[in-house]
Amino acid sequence: MIAAIKIRSDIGASRKVRDTLRLLKLEKINNCVIMQNSKSILGMLNVVKDYVTYGEIDKETLIELLSKKLRTVDNKAVDEKTLKELTNYDNFNNFAEDLLNGKISFKELGTKFKKVFKLRPPKGGFKSIKKHYPEGDLGYRGKEINSLLKKMF
Repeated sequence: MIAAIKIRSDIGASRKVRDTLRLLKLEKINNCVIMQNSKSILGMLNVVKDYVTYGEIDKETLIELLSKKLRTVDNKAVDEKTLKELTNYDNFNNFAEDLLNGKISFKELGTKFKKVFKLRPPKGGFKSIKKHYPEGDLGYRGKEINSLLKKMF
């Protein structure tokens, strides 16, 4: 699975970039989305690489992201009790495992949960929102997305 975070404003960006950000549901700064790793998604992320950072999320970080930032459609926080009422899962561990394995997707759960996670700016700030990783924070960063996400919870 791929986690993508918008870290730069799209003011002054081309229409193609703005439309791609809208399709990815990355309309506000510090918003994060989780997507399946596919050729079409990677192509879209390549178009917006100057405005987002993305990489492969691991299970531990996904569990923490879901338990802290998952919201229902009516903007209520989701705990394990709410998760069990809305889905068949007893805890976030099993839920995250099935998300990573592709057994379920956020597309299927769109009527129950929000697809966008609202995060805080990272503790210590960004290195640079104008340069690409590793000098700055834009673009593909691989497994290092997990450390950035943990700084943003």
